[in-house]
Amino acid sequence: MSDNKIKKQGKEIKSMCDIEENNDLKNKVVLVTGGGSGIGAGICVEFAREGASLIVTDINRKNAEQTLEQITNISPESSAMELDVTSSTMVDKVAEEVVAKYGKIDVWVNCAGVSYITPFLKCTEDIWNKTIDINLKGTFNCCKSATRQMLLNKCGSIINMSSQSGKTGNSHFAAYCASKFGVIGLTQSLAMEFARDNIRVNTLCPGVVFTPMWDDMINDYAAKRNMKPEDVKPYFESKIPMGRISEMEDVTKAAVFLASDNSSYITGQSLNICGGTVMH
Repeated sequence: MSDNKIKKQGKEIKSMCDIEENNDLKNKVVLVTGGGSGIGAGICVEFAREGASLIVTDINRKNAEQTLEQITNISPESSAMELDVTSSTMVDKVAEEVVAKYGKIDVWVNCAGVSYITPFLKCTEDIWNKTIDINLKGTFNCCKSATRQMLLNKCGSIINMSSQSGKTGNSHFAAYCASKFGVIGLTQSLAMEFARDNIRVNTLCPGVVFTPMWDDMINDYAAKRNMKPEDVKPYFESKIPMGRISEMEDVTKAAVFLASDNSSYITGQSLNICGGTVMH
């Protein structure tokens, strides 16, 4: 094959991929928990760009509405709702209201979460319970509601949010690690149980992403490492094989892939997005 033909074929393939990427989530109804800030908000924006209708949920309705304002122009059918993921009754109610309005839920992304940096012997029951309630029980509640609705159409994609700390333990993160390891186990169990129903369940495992959550944790992390807060980011960069901290788009584009039909044969997987820090 001549060089010109190869170049021409490459351009045609790229053009086809661009079309698929821009339309793959068109007409899909996507519910995102924790959509009022951080990775959840980033995913809402990315999915809206891909043509999806978003239901932006957050325990703080004002935050959810702020995210909605960012996507209204490109996804006018989107809406914002208050949601406390630790309440199974509220989760079920929101799911039913979404289906009543939109007719279906194609994709459910569980981003609501908390993290505390605490030495294990100072990790109180309150910190433990809150972390497990939101990160693990909240994911359980949402997966149950999502699965019920997706079974009606025998189709759907559930994306849970774990972490590189759900693959490898980390000191001062006992509750967080326990919750995120649990999310991976839950994901694998559900993927096995509902694969024949064409409901896929996968997990994203990001590394360090400097979201507003880190604004609250950076002083604690600096104390943990006995360093200045301004040295935390360079420290992380020095430990990551690819030499940089994750950008928001690294995570949001991976979420789009797992939500799309391009990943139709992928379920039960935990996708590391950490620049090579974790490779299992």
